[in-house]
Amino acid sequence: MFGCLVAGRLVQAAPQQVAEDKFVFDLPDYENINHVVVFMLGTIPFPEGMGGSVYFCYPDQSGMAVWQLLGFVTNEKPSAIFKISGLKSGKGSQHPFGAMNLPQTPTVAQVGISVELLENLAQQTPVASAAVSSVDSFTEFTQKMLDNFYNFASSFAVTQAQMTPNPSEAFIPANVVLKW
Repeated sequence: MFGCLVAGRLVQAAPQQVAEDKFVFDLPDYENINHVVVFMLGTIPFPEGMGGSVYFCYPDQSGMAVWQLLGFVTNEKPSAIFKISGLKSGKGSQHPFGAMNLPQTPTVAQVGISVELLENLAQQTPVASAAVSSVDSFTEFTQKMLDNFYNFASSFAVTQAQMTPNPSEAFIPANVVLKW
């Protein structure tokens, strides 16, 4: 019913079913994972009025499981990309996996999917840093390129006292570039 994808790794299409309505994927070497994609395989849809909450679980320093809500998938939204790189130091949230005794090892994290009513999904608040940027890639590239240009240009900044007159060079005040 579900699949999980991490860049550079094989697709996981067989989650471990830990309860009638709960599934988990193991993520070995999770410290090197930035994003995870959770998707429906398209073979079995959710029952009418149901969807799946997606959680990320990692072991804290004492080995206890820390669960954080990433978001959800539904028949209308069958896939989602979640950023997990910033979550590894956050606090846990309320989750439906608490009563289960899922094995935790220091280098393995888990993605859990809990099948729930759509009304319940709408009331949940995912961890804000899990959402992937909604800015399109061209805009993001342009912003980063201009920041890089400004940093590069300002590395050549000199004060008026340090300037030596040179009629063949044009000087542009740094604040003009910053205003632009």
